[in-house]
Amino acid sequence: MAYLPQNVVLNELRHEAFEACTPSGPAESGIVSKWRPKDRMKTGCVALVLCLNISVDPPDVIKISPCARMECWIDPFSMAPQKALETIGKTLSFQYERWQPKAKYKIQLDPTVEEVKKLCTTCRKYAKSERVLFHYNGHGVPKPTANGEIWFFNRSYTQYIPLSISELDSWLKTPSIYVFDCSAAGMIVNSFIELQDCTPSSSSSGTSSPRDCILLAACEAHETLPQSREFPADVFTSCLTTPIKIALRWFCTRSLLHESLDDSLIDRIPGRQTDRKTLLGELNWIFTAVTDTIAWNVLPHELFQRLFRQDLLVASLFRNFLLAERIMRSANCSPVSYPMLPPTHQHHMWDAWDMAAEICLSQLPTLLEDPNAEFQPSPFFTEQLTAFEVWLDHGSEFKKPPEQLPIVLQVLLSQCHRFRALVLLGRFLDMGPWAVDLALSVGIFPYVLKLLQTTTPELRQILVFIWTKILALDKSCQVDLVKDGGHTYFIRFLDSVEAYPEQRAMAAFVLTVIVDGHRKGQEACMEANLIHVCLKHLQGGSAPNDTQTEPLFLQWLCLCLGKLWEDFPEAQIIGLQEKAPIIFSLLLSEPQPEVRASAVFALGTLLNVGFDSSRDVGDDEYDDDEKVGAEISIVKSLLNVVSDGSPLVRAELAVALARFAFGHNRHLKAIAAAYWKPQSNSVLSSLPSFSVRTSVSGYTTPTQYSQIGPLSRVGGDSHSASRDVRVSSSSPLATSGIMHGSPLSDDSSQHSDPGLLNDCITNGAVNHTKPRQLDNALYSQCVSAMCTLAKDPSPRIAGLGRRVLSIIGIEQVVTKSVKPAAASVRPGESSTTASSLAGLARSSSWFDMNGGHGPMNTFRTPPVSPPRPSYLNGLGGMRRVCSLEFRPNLMESGLADPLLSSPGVSGASERLAFPQSTIYNWSCSHFSKPLLTGTDDADEVTAKNSERDKVALQNITKCQHSSGSNLHNPIARWDTKFETGAKTALLQPSSPIVVAADEGECIRIWNYEEATLLNSFNNHEYPDKGISKLCLVNELDDSLLLVASSDGNVRIWKDYTLRGKQKLVTAFSSIHGHRPGVRSVSAVVDWQQTSGYMYSSGEISSTMVWDLDKEQLLSSIPLASDCSITALAASQVHGGQYAAGFVDGSVRLYDIRTPVGLVCVTRPHRRVEKVGGIERVVGIGFQPGLEPGKIVSASQAGDIQFLDIRNLRDAYLTIDAHRGSLTALAIHRHAPLIASGSAKQLIKVFNLEGEQLGTIRYSPTFMAQKIGSVSCLAFHPYQILLAAGAADACVSIYADEITPPR
Repeated sequence: MAYLPQNVVLNELRHEAFEACTPSGPAESGIVSKWRPKDRMKTGCVALVLCLNISVDPPDVIKISPCARMECWIDPFSMAPQKALETIGKTLSFQYERWQPKAKYKIQLDPTVEEVKKLCTTCRKYAKSERVLFHYNGHGVPKPTANGEIWFFNRSYTQYIPLSISELDSWLKTPSIYVFDCSAAGMIVNSFIELQDCTPSSSSSGTSSPRDCILLAACEAHETLPQSREFPADVFTSCLTTPIKIALRWFCTRSLLHESLDDSLIDRIPGRQTDRKTLLGELNWIFTAVTDTIAWNVLPHELFQRLFRQDLLVASLFRNFLLAERIMRSANCSPVSYPMLPPTHQHHMWDAWDMAAEICLSQLPTLLEDPNAEFQPSPFFTEQLTAFEVWLDHGSEFKKPPEQLPIVLQVLLSQCHRFRALVLLGRFLDMGPWAVDLALSVGIFPYVLKLLQTTTPELRQILVFIWTKILALDKSCQVDLVKDGGHTYFIRFLDSVEAYPEQRAMAAFVLTVIVDGHRKGQEACMEANLIHVCLKHLQGGSAPNDTQTEPLFLQWLCLCLGKLWEDFPEAQIIGLQEKAPIIFSLLLSEPQPEVRASAVFALGTLLNVGFDSSRDVGDDEYDDDEKVGAEISIVKSLLNVVSDGSPLVRAELAVALARFAFGHNRHLKAIAAAYWKPQSNSVLSSLPSFSVRTSVSGYTTPTQYSQIGPLSRVGGDSHSASRDVRVSSSSPLATSGIMHGSPLSDDSSQHSDPGLLNDCITNGAVNHTKPRQLDNALYSQCVSAMCTLAKDPSPRIAGLGRRVLSIIGIEQVVTKSVKPAAASVRPGESSTTASSLAGLARSSSWFDMNGGHGPMNTFRTPPVSPPRPSYLNGLGGMRRVCSLEFRPNLMESGLADPLLSSPGVSGASERLAFPQSTIYNWSCSHFSKPLLTGTDDADEVTAKNSERDKVALQNITKCQHSSGSNLHNPIARWDTKFETGAKTALLQPSSPIVVAADEGECIRIWNYEEATLLNSFNNHEYPDKGISKLCLVNELDDSLLLVASSDGNVRIWKDYTLRGKQKLVTAFSSIHGHRPGVRSVSAVVDWQQTSGYMYSSGEISSTMVWDLDKEQLLSSIPLASDCSITALAASQVHGGQYAAGFVDGSVRLYDIRTPVGLVCVTRPHRRVEKVGGIERVVGIGFQPGLEPGKIVSASQAGDIQFLDIRNLRDAYLTIDAHRGSLTALAIHRHAPLIASGSAKQLIKVFNLEGEQLGTIRYSPTFMAQKIGSVSCLAFHPYQILLAAGAADACVSIYADEITPPR
């Protein structure tokens, strides 16, 4: 299987859509408001009004005999009427207290209207803004009237006096809850709804919120209460206040147990309702779980939150109301509520209650006979958890949610079920953010918060997992965690070595969210010694276990410290004292890009931004010199990352440099200005096209400076420059000419006093002592790094880089669109903007690049396509400078043209322009994805892969046995419409697709079976174009297209065959460091799938070996030659091995596994005396098969050499293919075939014995015009197919059969 590498690179989360955007972190809002109870309420006062008038029946009631008599389980006729009334009142009060013991209870027995009014006003006064409950028992008065009046008595009990509900409501005000236990109670509800509709909500409550009134009524408007003996007279009140007792009595009469159990036994059920280990407690617990579950599954979300989660008493009454509905409907009576609930009396969870009740009651006789008998808990909760588990195996976001969720919540209260419930809950939360939201809306939050106070070791891992899931959805929980001291639980877990690193990474994530932008969290974690714990584990400490290799753990330790230090100087000082910069600098070479990016982020947060100079926190403890030293070491570490292969890391570097640029703005502006300050003609030739931007505060308009010379430097602080003679702190380079308001001449601008410049720089910023100045060479390197980032191959990073440059006063020029004069400029490449900016774009930084001999004082509008880049030598080590034009910005942000969106210099606007770090938010998204599932589709993938490999191996075998003698049948011809011809092409292994690119880096993808263009896009928008190579990465899977430009930049695209949908996966500059005096890099690149390495070289003295899996430079192998490489080929069979051909005709074989890299060297292509310089190697490649040293190389002179480089010094076979005009060489990966192309429109095909199998004459086009030379050749890796591109922009495909096999 050496032929079919199985490794896949660049398909991590970070490659999904780095350029487009980054996923957001835990939500700040939105979902939050949905699950959090709006504001918890309390019922502070309860008014109990009983109108029983015992022994006098109201006129509109005809009683049956025997009829229901019991009130509060007391027979009123068993004692004197007055005593009965008082006993019933006390008992009712006692029944309510069971649900809300802390409320104030007031009772009125058979009252008059005045007494009721006094009661209501007293209650409201006492309760203030809390809820008042008004309970009305009207069994001794007439039914409510159609107008919504209820009845009371006069003083002498000779008359019934009506009271309208509107009056009652005006006394009691809101929030309130009414319970009406009387016949035709629905009348009151109807009247109340009419009243609600008439009165606008604001009149009585004083706020604009809807009135918070809740009503519970015993029956509908046309119904009377049941009179049957099997019920108490106040059956509604009994259901609401003593639910277990009435539920069991009602159930027993309908169950098989009714013979063995009577009512007296039910009254003697042992245990306490609050003790779940007793029979009564268990029944109460199951009842709560069942009614909660019914409500959650039937009610709309908002209504459930309001009635069942906001107020304890209201929640209990509504749970019991569901029971009342079930019991009373059996007596043809329908209780009513406002707000109305959907019917629940037939919900199937009632069956589960009946069964649980039956199992519990069947133990009752034994328990009562033998006080020592052991109570057996009901299997109810175990069974419900099993049902939940079944749902987890088969449910999904798109199916009905699991109805057992509220039961899982109840089970968390019990130690015996807790572990299983938490594990199942964890599995549920892992299904996605929707599941977390659902669980939070059930009310899980207070329970899991409380569990953080337990010390049970087996719960730790699952609790950390659950909190990870909650915080990945909702960051606002950080406040609750800190308030309850929950952070210490996670710090202990983070510090425990026995936990798995992945789980400790979750604890680090939780802590990171706790400290993210939350000062109280930062302070609490700092005090709990979190900084020390994190740094200890980042160093690896004493434990030699696998912690150090777990990238996720390292990544989150870095992010945690970074977020803890962010804008928190006290913590930063502790970090610096604990030598954090040194620990982090070692992490910058970790193999995982995420770890490196997080380390850069953490280092960046240690740089003091210095927005506000009044912050001198902790300066006395931590010496200034030490601060400066720490800052220097941090910046030096960061500068090593500029050439990192991962855009993720470089994006964080840009943010860190932006922080540094803010803190050291003046010094950097001075250095930047010095770079672009004309000094002498010799330096001018190598100055880049940047200009300095200095800011002008106040109300000056750009036009005032229109005559200022080539490098406009304007100083000014808070007034316009002409009135202010101080040296501006924002521009240390302000020269005296401008100070006195006289515009400088071009000449004085060029030769202005260098002494002033030096003074400004060495003295630091004028009038300011903070921040302290660092060393100039370091500032130079920073400016250089910023320029490198501003022309990064990744558009997003280049944008960040330009924002950083604008902080130190360098602004990119936007030039006016000019009609391209030269043919080399293609339309669409010129950048356009409003003509109003044309004046600003005029700058003398476009010097004559040939040596600076042009006249310096003439203005020229810069050309649209800038010249090729030059290199700045000797100026503080700036390596390469940009070929984008930058300009001085003469405008304060308030006046700036919106097109430029340049940040100003005031702290507030700078804060807005500050590039924001994205690694934290981006990393958070890992935890909102499922973490527990993994292997479900693995079998499918394996089957697919083995099928794919089988087909590939069949094709390879076929290729190996093919002679290829007929490889001249053209099966497709494609006019690419490239202006400069196809420069490079490749054939996709698994589909009939050819990809081609031209010198201008336009990439086109064509299906040659259907002859359709699939996609066309530009590799980048920079002015410098030039393509080096196209390769397929992961060619057997979803392949990615690697595009190497001749300047050494590599961009890798996915979805490149979908029109307009191509996405940049990663981009980096693969070549660093140039030979002096070289204009272009002329990069040569090849990709090796077996090892995951990419090799690149060119006009440099080494080969850069990149590990694309780690997105890191693996090593730089010296070429051991003074010449540069012109052709490079990586072995597709032997990982780590590659061959290179040089300008001088030599060929070298390298193996990165050897200490020096170079294995052997030979020089098969000798100089031809007549024609100079054409011995350079044009094409090179390994021969098909497994032999490591067999190479074919071809030179421009036209000779093709067959080498066995490890065994023989000289070529064992030479073919003279094309005299002095060989332009392309292709070697088939598996078939014994070689093809070479010539500038004379010829392609020749040879076998490995050197026999010519055929010649393909490049057919002229219809118009018979002269066609160009063959510019590229590429074989299909697994079929006998050859793609050939020519300078006339046609790509032809040849096969050895007329219809190639699919």
